[in-house]
Amino acid sequence: MNAPVRRAIEDLARERDRSARPYLEFLRVPSMSAGIYELAAGAEDNQRPHEQDEIYYVVSGRARFKAAGESSSVKPGSVLFVPARVEHRFERIEEDLRVLVVFAPEET
Repeated sequence: MNAPVRRAIEDLARERDRSARPYLEFLRVPSMSAGIYELAAGAEDNQRPHEQDEIYYVVSGRARFKAAGESSSVKPGSVLFVPARVEHRFERIEEDLRVLVVFAPEET
């Protein structure tokens, strides 16, 4: 992919809604991939550790985030980094959660 990608988060959220899956990838190049991840209030986050480093940016919602045995509150504007192969998940999702996710290199 050589062209820039310009997408509104609201458009991505609607596309993710239509897919009926919690994660929608919208970018994939060899150096990274990106997507939007959504979990409803009260939902369970079933993700497993990834083989890539990962950055989360919380767009909306409130929850706890547990990684490597430590837990913290997350809210809109929270930025999280998770190294490859580290156990992590969102817990106690209080408000519908919408998260921008970046994997580097691209998710396999």
